[in-house]
Amino acid sequence: MKYLLIGRGRMGTLIQQTAQAAGDEIAAAFDRSNLDQLARLGKIADVVIDFSHPEALAETASYVRRTGTPLLSGTTGYTAGQMEQIRSLGTAAPVLWAANYSLGIAVFVRALEAVSDVLKPDFDIELTETHHNQKADAPSGTAKLLLNAVDPRHERTPVYGREGGCGKRAKNEIGVHALRGGTVAGTHTVHFFGPEEELEITHRAASRQIFVNGALRMARLLPGKPKGVYDLQKILFGE
Repeated sequence: MKYLLIGRGRMGTLIQQTAQAAGDEIAAAFDRSNLDQLARLGKIADVVIDFSHPEALAETASYVRRTGTPLLSGTTGYTAGQMEQIRSLGTAAPVLWAANYSLGIAVFVRALEAVSDVLKPDFDIELTETHHNQKADAPSGTAKLLLNAVDPRHERTPVYGREGGCGKRAKNEIGVHALRGGTVAGTHTVHFFGPEEELEITHRAASRQIFVNGALRMARLLPGKPKGVYDLQKILFGE
């Protein structure tokens, strides 16, 4: 497999190292310093892998539209408008975007979808996420993914942290709290607080390698697929 890599930070570097160790080729790699050169390239890879910044979307999207190269993206921090741009690329190429490529998180999402409606009538729900001190966006893309799994119809109001005289917790709230420090790869917990009992579901990432392994596994599935936007959950669970 040949990959064109957008983003040469920690994730991008690990993707490159892992792919090359598996015998794959990085046809080209871009970051902020040379992203403008992407416009000069034709189709040189089987898949574009983007783990960069939202500001790189315009150049990346233009390349995908022009060349029809499949896109796998794990970039987070997109606005609603930018997410719509990602989805629109499905008219030009196979596209897969996910906030998290961990198999454990995929199962976490599926578990939340199964149990949340049973618990919501009587339980208060809070979500906490912890990441390293270099993470630029909050809450994390994975936290947003879990929030949507708990409340897919958006019937509850997310409250992002609390401070001062904020009053009693409203029944329809879901508290979302972001912690930042050290070198934490990612810890996410959904707390269900009920009458006389509590349930917590937690996922801890020991390293970024789990995200890289999952992303490369999915990237190998994209070449040859019809144009369109693909869903990680549906691929993993055979739907």
